[in-house]
Amino acid sequence: MVPGWWMISTVFLHFCLMQSTMSGRVLVWPTEHSHWININSILEELTTRGHNVTVLLHTASPSIQYNQAKGIQAEFFKVPFSKEFINEMFDEMFNFWIYDAASLSSVQFWNPYFSEVKGLCWDFTDFLKQICDGVLKNEELLDKLRQSQFDVLLSDPMNICGELIADKLGIPFIYTFRFSFGNTIERLCGQIPAPASYVPGIPTLYTDKMNFVERMSNLLLYLCQDFLFYEFGILNWDPYFTEVSGRPTSLCEMMGKAEIWLIRTYWDFEFPRPYLPNFQFVGGLHCRPAKPLPEDMEEFVQSSGDHGIVVLTFGSMIKNLTREKANLIASALGQIPQKVLWRYSGETPETLAPNTRQYNWIPQNDLLGHPKTRAFITHGGTNGIYEAIYHGIPMVGIPMFGDQPDNMVHMKAKGAAVVVNFNTMTSQDLVDALNTVINNPTYKESAMKLSRIHHDQPVKPLDTAVFWIEFVMRHKGAKHLRPAAHNLTWYQYHCLDVIAFLLVCILTSVIITYKCCIFCFRKCCKRSVKKSKRE
Repeated sequence: MVPGWWMISTVFLHFCLMQSTMSGRVLVWPTEHSHWININSILEELTTRGHNVTVLLHTASPSIQYNQAKGIQAEFFKVPFSKEFINEMFDEMFNFWIYDAASLSSVQFWNPYFSEVKGLCWDFTDFLKQICDGVLKNEELLDKLRQSQFDVLLSDPMNICGELIADKLGIPFIYTFRFSFGNTIERLCGQIPAPASYVPGIPTLYTDKMNFVERMSNLLLYLCQDFLFYEFGILNWDPYFTEVSGRPTSLCEMMGKAEIWLIRTYWDFEFPRPYLPNFQFVGGLHCRPAKPLPEDMEEFVQSSGDHGIVVLTFGSMIKNLTREKANLIASALGQIPQKVLWRYSGETPETLAPNTRQYNWIPQNDLLGHPKTRAFITHGGTNGIYEAIYHGIPMVGIPMFGDQPDNMVHMKAKGAAVVVNFNTMTSQDLVDALNTVINNPTYKESAMKLSRIHHDQPVKPLDTAVFWIEFVMRHKGAKHLRPAAHNLTWYQYHCLDVIAFLLVCILTSVIITYKCCIFCFRKCCKRSVKKSKRE
């Protein structure tokens, strides 16, 4: 009996030790709101696979809610502002981009409002630097993090400084995001190829099929984005990165050290384009099969009969609209035969019709997966779009800021959405858009086609994301996937030095040939003159 128990104990101990060696320690530098919703899906999956996850979280975070019951821990640090301050700052920024900047002509934007935009960007930079200081200038916290011996840092580059934290701790880091600063960081810091001839910049609202004028505009936009990145990024951050790291460096150099870039899209969404081996597309990793609805919500949905329902939400960031805009939307919703579930925490519109119910929160994924759902009215956030793709639901897009207009351009180009302008739309515009996507079967067919493409992957997006995180932990990085372009200057990358050398060689050859021809011609002329004199 004793040897038997000894054998069982040994096997059990071996199994426990094996499990502990397979597990890793992951540090997370997150971003607020919808970005957190996406990254949280990865963290929960990591914990189910036995990894220890710690989120670096400041004391004024307004939206990040981690699930300690699922094994996610938090390491808090202090910042010199409150949640109320952050909410007010975000509201100010959103109101500017939604109501002010969107209604300006390009001349108006670049003339009087450029200084205001620049001021907002500098203020936001100062805000981010204060968050960074809460970790990078807190030696006690840094020592504690070093003692924890993390294997990798998972970061969202929209919240700058994850790179510096990883550098201070001496660990590799991974990015997870949809896009950053109009694709500039991916192009300039990640070195991903982006030919202006068919890879449209974020604000252009172009597809991959551009005419001459659009290609010219896209190229000029790239140059403009590079200038803005220099103005708002490099000038702001390079001195800070040099100071903190203690050596000459730059924002772009540090960002370029990311081992893997987890891009939260896929080819069901993206236009075909070149990419690098350390860029992995994991769009829709947060999507799940629909769960049953709450009883009262299910009863309301079932009351829609054959007409079905429409789901409306503007995401977690937009909590309120102007009274006029809310009434306009409510009036339009009252003119369709479908029942509508509207996530809206603002004041109840006066024109809210009986077919519409207003909720502070809705189970968006479960509603989109319900068989009675006919359409999805969305602001164009990536998370919501992917849930619609996952369940094959056509969309009406009302984009407002950031990547939302570009996201809806992709869906419109793929035949799965109709887009209306938030600032200029009328109630009839919204009604017409809804009737189009609901009654025209081509939109549902296109949405289902995207859904089939999304589901037809060799590995699920969430499994892909977790695999590459574990890969970096196992191999202490992924330097073999990093292109040599990071070690080249801009003129070397574009072979401008080679082209200049070849041009000099050609020019030299032409000059030498010309000189030789002139010399020979003169010699011939002299001989002919001498010969004629003799004769």
